Amino acid sequence: MEKHDLLPIGQFSQAAGLSITALRHYDAGGVLVPAFVDPMSGYRYFRRDQVRTAQTIRALRRLDVPVEEVRRLLDLGAAELSAALRTRLHAAERRLAEQRATARDLLDRLSEGAEMTHRVTVRQGAAERVLVRAATLGNAGLDAFLRDAYQELYAAAGRGPLTFAGPAFIRFHGVCDDENETLVEACLPFWKDGAQPAGLPEGITVRDLPETALACTEVQGAAAAFPRILGAYDAVAGWIAEHGFAFAGPVRLIHRRWTGTPDSPENLLEIAWPIEDPGAPRD
Repeated sequence: MEKHDLLPIGQFSQAAGLSITALRHYDAGGVLVPAFVDPMSGYRYFRRDQVRTAQTIRALRRLDVPVEEVRRLLDLGAAELSAALRTRLHAAERRLAEQRATARDLLDRLSEGAEMTHRVTVRQGAAERVLVRAATLGNAGLDAFLRDAYQELYAAAGRGPLTFAGPAFIRFHGVCDDENETLVEACLPFWKDGAQPAGLPEGITVRDLPETALACTEVQGAAAAFPRILGAYDAVAGWIAEHGFAFAGPVRLIHRRWTGTPDSPENLLEIAWPIEDPGAPRD
C-alpha cells in the first residue's frame, strides 16, 4: 500500500472528528481497524476512504448506538442501514414524546397535587367469572398482545355464546413499562349463571375472581394514553398507601369506553386496585 494513500492517526483524527483515544478504542473493539500499524513504533495509519466510515461511526455514537451495535450496522448495506436508522429514529421520537408527556404530568401533579388531578374513590367490586388470555411482556409488546388477545377472547365468547357481565379489563401483576416485563392478563367477564365456554383454544382459560373492594380513578382522552396514564396509577397507589389500606391483588385497567384509538377523546378508562383493610378480621 502506497504511503500517500494513508493518513497518520493524528490527521485521520482531525478528518474524522474522532479523538485519538476513541480511534484506539474502536480499533481494540474491531469497529474501525487501521489499515497499517508500524511494527516498530506501533503508530496507526488509516486509508483515506476510511474517513467516511469513521464519520458514520461518530454519527451513530452521537445517536447513543452502543459500540457492539455500531459494528453490526457497519456490516449492512446502505438500504439496510437506512431502514435501521429510520426504525431507531421512530423509537427515539416515541421516547421523546413519552418523556414530554411524563414531564407535563409531573408538573401538573406538583402544582395541583395528585388528589386534584385524579379523584380516588372506593367501590365494591362483585365476584366475576372471566375468560383470560395471559402473557409476560413489557410495554413495547403490550398493544399487539392485547389486540390479538381480545380478538381470540371475543371469538371464544361468541362460540358459547356467552353473556357479557361487564366491560373488558386488563390485570397487571407488576410493572409493565419500557424497562420491565410482567404477567399481563386480558380479561373478559361473562355471566356465570348462563352458557359456559367449552372447547377453549390453547392459551385461554376461565378464572373466578372474588368480590373485593376497589380503589378507583377514571381517566379520559389523552390522559388515558401511555405514559400520562401512569400518573393515574401513581395517584391510586399513593392514596392506598396514605389511607392505610393493603394492596390485595393485581391492579386492573377497565375499559369503560374504548374507541380503538389510544388518544381518542372518547376513551374512558378506570384504574381499579383491589384493597383490603389490614386490620379487618379474616374468614
